[in-house]
Amino acid sequence: MFKALFVLFIVIPIIEIALLLQVSEVIGGWSTLALVVATAFIGAKLVKQQGVSALQNAQLQMAQGQMPANELLAGICIVIAGVMLLTPGIMTDVLGLLLLTPAVRNKLAAQLAKNAQVKMSGQPQGFYYQQTSQSNPSEPNTYEAEEFREVPEQRLESKDALEGEYQRKE
Repeated sequence: MFKALFVLFIVIPIIEIALLLQVSEVIGGWSTLALVVATAFIGAKLVKQQGVSALQNAQLQMAQGQMPANELLAGICIVIAGVMLLTPGIMTDVLGLLLLTPAVRNKLAAQLAKNAQVKMSGQPQGFYYQQTSQSNPSEPNTYEAEEFREVPEQRLESKDALEGEYQRKE
């Protein structure tokens, strides 16, 4: 986490400043400033347009009873692109514009979805709740969640009924 924050707040601004200085030497200071402001305006317009489109597509898929996973991931990419385009700098503008191109965004969304499926397959399969012991019976019941990793096969067979045991101790 420290490395990511270090890169985000120290390395990227240093690279941005160096690029801005080099571009200003080539095209001039005012032209560089105009370029940064223009990319911010164009980026904001594109982010709004593509964000509304992604939202409409997600709503359409939800209305059809489908999970809009690709649209949600594309929406996340659009938000990140918007932040990058509004951040002054050459490198962040290029990365933001790349994220706004549908081909790059769809490829990145597919890769994110693939990574999410791999990580989710290693997650616990559920939780069960166990009542904690009470020293004072007048206090309300409290429960603790404990995760289990393996579901017994007999529990997987019956999908129509919810099984469990309940015991009230007073």
